[in-house]
Amino acid sequence: MDILENQKLARLKAKDHKKFLDGLKRKPPKDLDYRVQEVHDEVFAQIDCLSCANCCKTTGPLFSTKDIQRISKHLRMKESDFEAKFLRIDEDEDHVLKTVPCHFLAPDNSCTIYEVRPKACREYPHTDRKKIYQINDLTLQNTLICPAAFAFVEKLSSKLKKS
Repeated sequence: MDILENQKLARLKAKDHKKFLDGLKRKPPKDLDYRVQEVHDEVFAQIDCLSCANCCKTTGPLFSTKDIQRISKHLRMKESDFEAKFLRIDEDEDHVLKTVPCHFLAPDNSCTIYEVRPKACREYPHTDRKKIYQINDLTLQNTLICPAAFAFVEKLSSKLKKS
């Protein structure tokens, strides 16, 4: 799916998605975690992140202390040098990328530090999380960035309405 088309659809459906996700928070089905994993697996069997990489092009992950240690070691850099070269501290006092797109994004949309990438990158777009209703705002935000997150909310909504 085209990124601009995805954003347009996500904006159009934002109220419906919010209403659906808020409903999950109020009254989650007993098998919600199972259904979420099932839909996540179905969506990611159809969507190739390497064809998009919009998350890496437009947003930056948070870097935990462990992430900084692991990536610095992998790059054979001092942690302080890694931070100085690639990171800044944002308004919430979190370590984030100085610039986007991500410095580690290769021309073919692969990640040059994939094996040691930040936890936030490994978990993105968080559509396989237990108790998904705890991150409704993040899920809605991710539908604007990630075609898989949009497809996930659409498919989960459709499946749960049928049951």
